Amino acid sequence: MSTKNPDCPGYFLQFASDNTSGVCPEALAAFNAANSGFAASYGNDDATHQACDRLREVFEADAEIFFVFNGTAANSIALASLCQSYQAVICSDTAHVETDECGAPEFFSNGSKLLSAPHRHGKLTSSGVLEVITRRTDVHYPRPKVVTLTQSTEMGTLYQKGEISGISRIAQEHGLKVHMDGARFANAVAALNVAPADITWRAGVDVLCFGGTKMGLPIGEAIVFFDRKLGEEFSYRCKQAGQLASKMRYLSAPWLAMVNDNTWLRHAGHANAMARRLSEKVAGIAGAELLLPTEANGVFVNLPEPAIANLKATGWVFYTFIGGGARFMCSWATTQEAIDHLASDIERALAG
Repeated sequence: MSTKNPDCPGYFLQFASDNTSGVCPEALAAFNAANSGFAASYGNDDATHQACDRLREVFEADAEIFFVFNGTAANSIALASLCQSYQAVICSDTAHVETDECGAPEFFSNGSKLLSAPHRHGKLTSSGVLEVITRRTDVHYPRPKVVTLTQSTEMGTLYQKGEISGISRIAQEHGLKVHMDGARFANAVAALNVAPADITWRAGVDVLCFGGTKMGLPIGEAIVFFDRKLGEEFSYRCKQAGQLASKMRYLSAPWLAMVNDNTWLRHAGHANAMARRLSEKVAGIAGAELLLPTEANGVFVNLPEPAIANLKATGWVFYTFIGGGARFMCSWATTQEAIDHLASDIERALAG
């Protein structure tokens, strides 16, 4: 006999990732609207041109922009464009490029090494980055060339503008470029309430991989080169990596819908608000321990194994291998009702 909660439909119980949500209505409408008549291929269509122009307005920069299918490709070929095979990328040991890309950054760069630096709640520190840069300078050791930051981090924390600027300054002083994995960049901007430019190029970031899928798009990430020279031949990398969509309008049209009228920030703000609601409720439950500050759309909770097993038997879906505890991710589609049900079931599971 199933122990799954009969009061909660399947989608209601999904907190494993913001990837599990569906496509938000604005993006879906734009996707369907793109399916009308004929359009130029390989990014030469009107929707792609318009989406790029709007993103330039969002970032207040004359950036070079490319759309690719997924985050693994975005991060990996962007990093590969910034370093040679004998060079290295500095990251935290919790970074997605280190733990969850199946070696793709190394593959696409023909062997560039990832070097782990100390972090605090998922965030690199200026001193830690400097230590790795200056650790060795001999020919027998890979030469650091890129620092990659994740915003928001895999542990749900946010880099403040000053933290990014500090790391960027050290990188620039030593000839390194700065890459930002922005799979949840929308959540960071909404939470920090800053201009996107303030935590990217104005703070020293050279390249941003702007996540679309997690914020409600059907598919597709945007790679934003704030220095156009860095992206001069990037289209060839996209083609070689199988990331140049022939019907590009299906990737770019939903982006246009998201950045118009700040739809992306509204949805990200909702996801963040749901995470705060859950965090506040969990903080009042006896036996539950918040492991990390809830700064974006993820809530990390230390729960005993019996309680975790109870929740999963009830049907709740979440990960327990990220951040050292149970991770609950909220999305544009998360409802207050789902949050309240989850908090109630956590309390019940801990009671016994």
